[in-house]
Amino acid sequence: MEIKHLLQLAINASLKAGEEILKVYDSDFTVERKEDKSPLTLADKNSHQIISEYLMETNIPVLSEEGKEIPYAERKNWKQFWMVDPLDGTKEFVKRNGEFTVNIAFIENGKPILGVIYAPVPKILYYGAKDAGSFRLQVTELPAGEHFSSQTGFKLEEIISKSQKLPFKKKQKYTVVASRSHMSSETYAYMEELKKQHGEIEFISTGSSIKICLVADGSADCYPRFGPTMEWDTASGQAIAEFAGKQFMDVL
Repeated sequence: MEIKHLLQLAINASLKAGEEILKVYDSDFTVERKEDKSPLTLADKNSHQIISEYLMETNIPVLSEEGKEIPYAERKNWKQFWMVDPLDGTKEFVKRNGEFTVNIAFIENGKPILGVIYAPVPKILYYGAKDAGSFRLQVTELPAGEHFSSQTGFKLEEIISKSQKLPFKKKQKYTVVASRSHMSSETYAYMEELKKQHGEIEFISTGSSIKICLVADGSADCYPRFGPTMEWDTASGQAIAEFAGKQFMDVL
């Protein structure tokens, strides 16, 4: 299956999932707690269900945060699969600050070759794919973008025609973006080291995978992460950042 078709499918899945997430966001929703004490809402579940239905047509396995019970012994042999976080930033969702996203990545031979990140509240879409580059789209620029139609969706050519190629922003000062919910002493110490190297630095605090997107589009120079993270939190952002010409590194 062509990567262009996979990208179009993933984008439309993210837009529809975002639409359903906002229905819950605008309601009097309840919050459950998973075994690790992290929050879970109806929005997480509905988004997982919608994305799974969209991606089912590819007959390619889906590994989702809300469906991760698939044994590693089975999935370790997958050559291709979808990596999904149906609602990245549930803590931000619960706080109602709008800083949450839908993350969809396509993995081939252990590496993300396609990534889609959609922030439903500001209606901003980031996406990237191998040999195509990475882009940012204000979804309201699309025809009927305020009211996504699950019947027709959007064609990739239409999406690209309204998008900006990444990176596109220029900064005056060295800029660091970090987690709103997961700041640590290691992060603060790292920022002090950056100040020694670059002088005065700018700092942006935000939630979810938006942080990676801000590096990809040029709003920030780096996003340090010293705490534990999961593949579904980073896979789509890694694709977008790398295909925008940025580096994604493990520093031991």
